[in-house]
Amino acid sequence: YNIAKSGQDAYRITFAVAGFAEQDLDVQVENQTLTVRGKATQDESATTYLHRGIAGRSFERKFELADHIQVSGATMENGLLHID
Repeated sequence: YNIAKSGQDAYRITFAVAGFAEQDLDVQVENQTLTVRGKATQDESATTYLHRGIAGRSFERKFELADHIQVSGATMENGLLHID
């Protein structure tokens, strides 16, 4: 993930979520903690890989937010999840 300053008091967290659909992702804010979860749903037990460079496993990341920080929205674009 990347964290970028997008304005004087604005920030954007960007996750690379290749292979995840919007319904596979969960973004929540509770008690000043931003939690981003991705749940892998593909059944690849019958697939034989010659090289596997794209991680398709589930993940969870948590960010403690300062009191003045509010999450205004999340969008998904070209395999990237943006949280402002």
